[in-house]
Amino acid sequence: MILVVDFGSQTAHLIQRRVKEIGAESKFVTPDKAIAEIKKNKKIKGIILSGGPSSVYAKNSPTIDPQIFSFGIPVLGICYGFQTMAKLLGGRVIAGRKEYGPATLKLKVITAKAGSRLETTSGKNLKLKIIKDLPKSFVVWMSHGDEIIKLPKGFEVIGSTNHVSFAFSFDNKRKLYGLLFHPEVEHTQNGQKILENFLKICSVGLTKQETNPPKIVKNIREKVGKYSVIGAVSGGVDSTVASVLVATAIGKNFYPVYVDNGLMREGTNTHLSKIFKHIGIKLNVLKVEKEMLKRLKKIIDSEQKRKIIGNFYIELFEKEMEKLIKKGKKIKFLLQGTIYSDVIESQGTKHSDKIKSHHNVGGLPKKMRLQLLEPLRELYKDEVRKLGQKLGLPEEFVNMQPFPGPGHAINIMGVVTQKRLEQVRKADQIVVEEIKKARLYDKVFECFAVMTGAYSTAVKGDGRSYAEVVAIRSIDTENLMTADWTKIPFDVLQRIASRIVNEVPDISRVVYDVTTKPPATVRWE
Repeated sequence: MILVVDFGSQTAHLIQRRVKEIGAESKFVTPDKAIAEIKKNKKIKGIILSGGPSSVYAKNSPTIDPQIFSFGIPVLGICYGFQTMAKLLGGRVIAGRKEYGPATLKLKVITAKAGSRLETTSGKNLKLKIIKDLPKSFVVWMSHGDEIIKLPKGFEVIGSTNHVSFAFSFDNKRKLYGLLFHPEVEHTQNGQKILENFLKICSVGLTKQETNPPKIVKNIREKVGKYSVIGAVSGGVDSTVASVLVATAIGKNFYPVYVDNGLMREGTNTHLSKIFKHIGIKLNVLKVEKEMLKRLKKIIDSEQKRKIIGNFYIELFEKEMEKLIKKGKKIKFLLQGTIYSDVIESQGTKHSDKIKSHHNVGGLPKKMRLQLLEPLRELYKDEVRKLGQKLGLPEEFVNMQPFPGPGHAINIMGVVTQKRLEQVRKADQIVVEEIKKARLYDKVFECFAVMTGAYSTAVKGDGRSYAEVVAIRSIDTENLMTADWTKIPFDVLQRIASRIVNEVPDISRVVYDVTTKPPATVRWE
């Protein structure tokens, strides 16, 4: 078993997933529980210290008992985990150059084959399993604001980037390894190989593990029992897969509800009709666009928008619950297609930072009459898609681009008005149409338009126009924990821009967002 110590990283849970994909068992603990777990659990053969949002020299930052390095168990520190290791063992960490996104890691030597010898910075020759079969240089993903400027005694440097000298370091004698990049994220090349090498150093047994649909259905059936379930559905892959699982488990006792609040993408109603015709369950549609806009009137803050939308949804679902109770139904649960990226951004663990309140997690009211049913809560987007395929769902359902529950409300920077909502709907529709025409829709993870709230001068019909700027955002990712911007061909971007400024009223220009995650989140709000 591998012990994953969570210092609050947005990708800490992803470490556990990668360990599972390689084939090992793992357990998640907070730093204060780690020593006790090691002492009582003899199965622990390796320890991974996750990253985190804090600075190791800051007051009240999370730390760990240095005893963890004395058990003779291999330890891998990632980012904040490595900084903590360095500080506790006598190294020095300072506020250094901030790095977010891609960087090129260069190893000290080429290690093309297993068992090749490495000459380290001190001139020693060592055999290092941690770098088995790694290329001389490759791209890694950074997300840190602090820097190690002095390594602890006994540590050597394996690899550096242009800005970070000690990006990949080790103490071979004590089997301690440190990375200032994130091997668990998809955009780090050879990251899985580094983790696999570490697990081999730990001598853990490897057995492939996969998500089991019948087991999930069984768990739902046991949890729900004699009660019925109201389902919050949107047409996205998450709520669709969750709906299929619940419908399989309890059949006609499942009541899916779509809140047509005017904030969703064009064509959502038609798409949902296809989904529930396929599932064989009647879909209930609540048309509330007028009331939704009324509640969002003059609201500028994005967190407040999410909470208003989340609270309104629960209010509507509880009214539906009352109707069903009057018909003799026993309603207890509300199904949501919550996935792990929703949870962690809404501050899902003890030491993590709150990035934004997802309407279906942090945006919900504290007191609810309905109990949440979230069968996908521990899964990532790509795992949900694979689960949908196992359930036999058509590709158009499984590969539907994601769209957030708050919809266009968070694609509009600042106040949501009827005019701006109509503008962003049309602009977004143009983006999707042109991406589909270019046969890129299935290759792009997610693309959409944003009303930026910025204004600029334009010339239209030989006259001056001062109007809003629209931004286009398109990303490539597997699980939403990190993302790169899509290299859309220039001719496609030009067609999108030309159509938007000509077909959407009062738009001055179009810009393209080329920021990775981190530092940017997928959505602007």
